[in-house]
Amino acid sequence: MSTPTVSFSELSKNSKRVAETLDKAQRVHITRRDGEDLYLTTARHDQQREETADITAKLLGALVGIDGGARAILRALPAVFPWVRHLSADELREFVTELIDATNDAAHLDVHATLHRVVVEWRATARVLADPELTAQLTRRLPDEDHGEVTAP
Repeated sequence: MSTPTVSFSELSKNSKRVAETLDKAQRVHITRRDGEDLYLTTARHDQQREETADITAKLLGALVGIDGGARAILRALPAVFPWVRHLSADELREFVTELIDATNDAAHLDVHATLHRVVVEWRATARVLADPELTAQLTRRLPDEDHGEVTAP
């Protein structure tokens, strides 16, 4: 189901109609010219999203804790994140640990940016590792020159 979109001015002019749309769709995308877009959602829809995140976090955590669960997660990861094939076994385990921690943060602390950051950063790492020339360039030994202390910006 696609999310209906209305402009911020439409929301302010026809709030009753937008509320009726929201009752049907549970979520409405609000576009703004002078700021970041918004989403208007029902409390029930938001609660369901929180419950979904909580279940996902608990499921991942429980899988890691049982015999064979970690292997199952590692085998399933390429279906969700095809780029993990460029990570070493140690990097893959580190990614899974960070992914589970970030999923728990999203579910229990309502901090979703961490999960996004973990995926973006590991995908960037895989992108570098997928390019042998770039990997060689970024992992070559630096000159033994000392340019002094780096000061805080």
